[in-house]
Amino acid sequence: MIKKIDRYIFLRLLAITVFVLGVLIFIFIVIDFSENSDDFTDKGATFAEIFGQYYLNYIPEMTRLVIPVAVFVACLYLTGQMADRLEIVALKAAGISLYRLIIPYLVFGFLMAGIISYLDGFIIPDSNAERIEFEKKYLPASSQKVDNDRIYRQDSDNNIYRFQYYSPKDTLARRIEAIKFRGDSISESLDIARMEWIPKTQQWRMLNIKRRTFMPEGYVDEQLDTLVVSLTIYPQDLARTTSDIYQLTYPEAQDYIASLERSGATGISLPKIQFYGRLTYPISILVVSIIGFSIASVRRKGGKGFYIAAGLAISFLYLAFMKVIEPFGKEGAIEPIVAALTPHVFFFIVGLGLLFSARK
Repeated sequence: MIKKIDRYIFLRLLAITVFVLGVLIFIFIVIDFSENSDDFTDKGATFAEIFGQYYLNYIPEMTRLVIPVAVFVACLYLTGQMADRLEIVALKAAGISLYRLIIPYLVFGFLMAGIISYLDGFIIPDSNAERIEFEKKYLPASSQKVDNDRIYRQDSDNNIYRFQYYSPKDTLARRIEAIKFRGDSISESLDIARMEWIPKTQQWRMLNIKRRTFMPEGYVDEQLDTLVVSLTIYPQDLARTTSDIYQLTYPEAQDYIASLERSGATGISLPKIQFYGRLTYPISILVVSIIGFSIASVRRKGGKGFYIAAGLAISFLYLAFMKVIEPFGKEGAIEPIVAALTPHVFFFIVGLGLLFSARK
């Protein structure tokens, strides 16, 4: 009998989650389109581009964002329905405890978390890249540059570059200053009019260079037309935006952060908190599964109204906690990984407390 109950709960959770997910995505699209329709028409976006490129590629990211809410609603609705019909009471009388009854919820939560984690790590970044490319064309304010001008990067322990201007579209930098150190002293400086990226060789071509070499007796100036060099500074290191991390797979995101650290870039806490936020976000699915089951497993006077109110309140508090603590990780007040994990750990403890305090 217990296997039939497990299968029943699992399939019902899946059906309700899919239904709620579809409703939430539909609402999301309607609201987003109503807000951006004027921009779409002003910029000349066609109907096929809007729904075939933008929203089609937005649906995977929408799914990632709202799946915890859909699972939470499914847990509240199904468990509340079983409690109202006295099915949970009957199961308890048959010797099945709440701890045993929650197992299909946990299996479902782990499965959804695993699927979302895989999709977010390896599938969704490609669709995000397509969507963000559309946004850059038709919604230019959607993604902000992290570095606008006067970009400082460190090629090695002894080499520092200052880029006055960089064009991501042309992979072209202008008015660059480079300083090379030997110990505590400057050994060489370069004033470079322009630097162009060479994709084939993964090198930079420097144009119109004034090189000054420092020696004990003075310095020597030299004018060079062209110089091709290999640096540990790449175009993506100079064209950072707030949405970069969401276009990368997990391995690519790790390499991206390592590249920023190696190049001496500032503001690394932002991509770190974004990356760790992505890594830990699927945990929320498991957490809300526990909380939803624990709240709805006991009959309440308010019935479904209570479950809806509790679901909205907890969802709001969960999201608010994540948003409140995120700036502390972004500014480096606390470690980004700690900032990303804290809301999930807190509400996991809350969920366990609710489960242990529920009438068995």
